Amino acid sequence: MNDLKIAVLGSEGVGKSALIVRFFTRRFIGEYSSSSECIYRKRLAVDGRQMNLELYEPCSQSGDSKFSLAELIHWADGFIVVYDISDRSSFHAAKATVYQIRELHLKPTKRDAECVIFLVGNKEDLCHAREVAPEEGQCLANEFHCHFYELSAAEQYQEVALIFSKMVQRASVNGKAKERRRRPSGSKSMAKLINNVFGKRRKSV
Repeated sequence: MNDLKIAVLGSEGVGKSALIVRFFTRRFIGEYSSSSECIYRKRLAVDGRQMNLELYEPCSQSGDSKFSLAELIHWADGFIVVYDISDRSSFHAAKATVYQIRELHLKPTKRDAECVIFLVGNKEDLCHAREVAPEEGQCLANEFHCHFYELSAAEQYQEVALIFSKMVQRASVNGKAKERRRRPSGSKSMAKLINNVFGKRRKSV
């Protein structure tokens, strides 16, 4: 059985946890702060093959992550970089992250296949407070050869599921025959994930 590893990155409060939990459980939560890295696991079938999907989310507090982006390059088969369309600073942070991923991937230690990056503008339900136009997200995605999506984790389960499904398909192709990289610690079972998510103080989204 193959393992597929995806890192979900972005500023605090953009909805990373909400996207992951929406995909895994169909339920919506507000973003919550986590004091440690988490890996969420799900078994699924891709093109008739069983696969273990691992989604890595760094802790929400900036600077507290134990693993650098350079280390994640060697671990992840793909990246989902999230920003909040109602928060321009989160868009700038996403741009910096995408740039760093592309730069690191050009190092001599890069992997054979091009790294798969999905740029996701979340909180489309807050269009009345929009600070980042869809065209800006698309332009950034074009510049760095990313796939671009806008959605609302709060309102659009099907779109969330579609993004993860497409990422799995793209990353699984790129991840074939790759030697397994260093894997961050902090795995969570689905039961523990749900308990931790709904047991924490929620933030507004």
